Amino acid sequence: MDLAKHLHRVTDLKVVADHKLLLSFDDGLTGVLDAASWDWRGVFAPLQEPSYFARASLDEELGAITWPNGADVAPETLHLWLTEQRDRQPA
Repeated sequence: MDLAKHLHRVTDLKVVADHKLLLSFDDGLTGVLDAASWDWRGVFAPLQEPSYFARASLDEELGAITWPNGADVAPETLHLWLTEQRDRQPA
C-alpha cells in the first residue's frame, strides 16, 4: 500500500457558515465540510458554539485545521470525509 498517496495537506480554509468550512487540499480536492453533526465531547465541546467553531485556523506546518483550545483534525481524516461525501453524490 502506498501510504504517501493517502497523505494530504489542507492548503486553504474558509469559514462559510455555522459549522461549515470550505477546505482545499494539495491534490486539488475542495469541498465544504459540514460539522453540524459532530460529537461535541471532550476537547471538541467548545466548538459546538458556532462563533468558537469559526475560530478555526490552518496549521500550515501540519496541513491540519486547529482551534485555540488545542482541538485539531488530521488532514488525512478531513480528506477522507470530503472524498466520501463527493463519492456519495449522484453523478
